[in-house]
Amino acid sequence: MDRRRFVIAFPLALSGCAAPMVWAPDDVVSKAVYKAAGPKHLTLYTMKNTGSDNGAHSALLINASQRVIFDPAGSWQQQQMPERNDVLFGASPALEQYYVSFHARVTYYVVGQTVSVEDDIAERALALALDAGPAPQGSCSRFTSRLLRQLPGFEGIRQTWFPNKLSDDFASLPGVSYREYRENDEDDKSVAARQIRAALEAEK
Repeated sequence: MDRRRFVIAFPLALSGCAAPMVWAPDDVVSKAVYKAAGPKHLTLYTMKNTGSDNGAHSALLINASQRVIFDPAGSWQQQQMPERNDVLFGASPALEQYYVSFHARVTYYVVGQTVSVEDDIAERALALALDAGPAPQGSCSRFTSRLLRQLPGFEGIRQTWFPNKLSDDFASLPGVSYREYRENDEDDKSVAARQIRAALEAEK
């Protein structure tokens, strides 16, 4: 199976909530930085149980002067995206897809909600993410909602511990797009992690 594709009809892997305090060196981060041309945007990722639709994890893709994933208390571990306290650097579209694929399996699916923002709002989100971590276990939605509600135009988002409540508030923002990412991998995210590591090594 090609894990580099977003599959929209099969289910996900829970990223969990347990991020250690880490601080990648300056040279490693600078080499990993990925910048994208075009309009800026934020994508809220919500990992949901396929049986109950209960939210299990929240994360935020920030497309600002550089692309990062704010993954509070997450478990996405690999060598291509260095981390500084819950901020994953070098979030190219390809690595973003791998991130989503890691979480999508038979027991969980991923919801992606995207909204376009002005450059200054994207930069504010990036700065808040860099200052936020590390998040303790179980507080992924709390940290993500706290970041978002500090942005102009996002004041209506309530700070919450619950991924679904955050997703519902985000859905009320003007112009939000919605996608579901599903895969049928077995219910063991270590399998997906090994497959993705092997694919990333093969691409070097």
